[in-house]
Amino acid sequence: MRVLVIGSGGREHALCRSLRLDPAVSEVHCAPGNAGIAEDATLHPVVPTDGAAVTSLALRLGVDLVVVGPEAPLVAGVADALRAAGVACFGPSGQAAAIEGSKAFAKDVMTAAGVPTARAYTCVTEEEAAAALDAFGPPYVVKDDGLAAGKGVVVTDARDEALDHARACERVVIEEYLDGPEVSLFALCDGETAVALQPAQDFKRAYDGDKGPNTGGMGAYTPLPWAPEGLTEQVMARIVRPTMAELNRRGMPYVGVLYAGLALTADGPRVIEFNARFGDPETQVVLDRLETPLAGLLLACATGGLAGHPPLRWREGAAVTVVVAAENYPADPVKGDPIAGLPVEVEGAYVLHAGTALDDNRVVSSGGRVLDVVGTGADVAEARARAYEAVGQITLRGSHHRTDIALAASAP
Repeated sequence: MRVLVIGSGGREHALCRSLRLDPAVSEVHCAPGNAGIAEDATLHPVVPTDGAAVTSLALRLGVDLVVVGPEAPLVAGVADALRAAGVACFGPSGQAAAIEGSKAFAKDVMTAAGVPTARAYTCVTEEEAAAALDAFGPPYVVKDDGLAAGKGVVVTDARDEALDHARACERVVIEEYLDGPEVSLFALCDGETAVALQPAQDFKRAYDGDKGPNTGGMGAYTPLPWAPEGLTEQVMARIVRPTMAELNRRGMPYVGVLYAGLALTADGPRVIEFNARFGDPETQVVLDRLETPLAGLLLACATGGLAGHPPLRWREGAAVTVVVAAENYPADPVKGDPIAGLPVEVEGAYVLHAGTALDDNRVVSSGGRVLDVVGTGADVAEARARAYEAVGQITLRGSHHRTDIALAASAP
């Protein structure tokens, strides 16, 4: 099987690595990719949001499957262009991808489907935003209605900061704060059937102790030893399947991965947000634990054959990923600095590239989140120790990382 992955981040490197390790896969291609992905796939230049260009590349390469990684190409309708040309694609249509592309659309779908989520107001004026903030009180949760690369959400006790964020956005969703630990669950969907991957937890804030601004994610781990029994089945029954059914009712069958960001409240799981693609950096740890070959699984989703696919198999043990971020991330990250210490020499650890490029045969930073350092082990504690040992071997001027990823879960 020949597979083409669209994107250039750590999520796409995790996908390419898993596909390369799949014995059914003969060729892995990635467009546009990055310096690390080049070790696991053949790279091709392309504008990921250009459906015609992506389709032309897929046809020229003669691939059997295209996996669209990032949200922007999905919202732009790249999956639609591929399917119109007869190319099997893992990823939702542009209409269905609005589940991430518009927070207001997602809320409307959840309300219609009876999915448990936070109460919310959609606001387009400063007066509406101010009234919504006062209705809910602190902590204030303000979300840019459109795509914002995981950084369009402000959660703060400061009303002025919340209102400033609302002013900076064309349209916002202001909602009640959901208290409780957060969990990410990916459901693979073929339009009719859905299967769940192993739950994970990520860390959105930039600094230790969940301080600082929201980011695209600073680390993740799986499994969750503290998760309540039956959580996955409950989420599939109360959240994923009703959402798929409502999208089907609207003529938008969902094909791809539906990412449910959840808060485990006293009243049970409630949706914080939906994403239309694999989460980053949760994908890095979830795919590490997945023993089922990835290509056939994604192809089954793309071709409507998920109901006949064998049950998923998972490796024993745990995985932890720690993000090494560039100086000044997430505000205005510094780029172009050389990275030393690659590859790492730690048993059970490896590095996935998120924002890197080649400059005179040197690997340099090219984005805010630069590297995903993955540690594996018999349990969360061992996986975490290996990840941080590997982080200690990497040098990138001005970089920063959190030191408390999976700390609580690794305690005896």
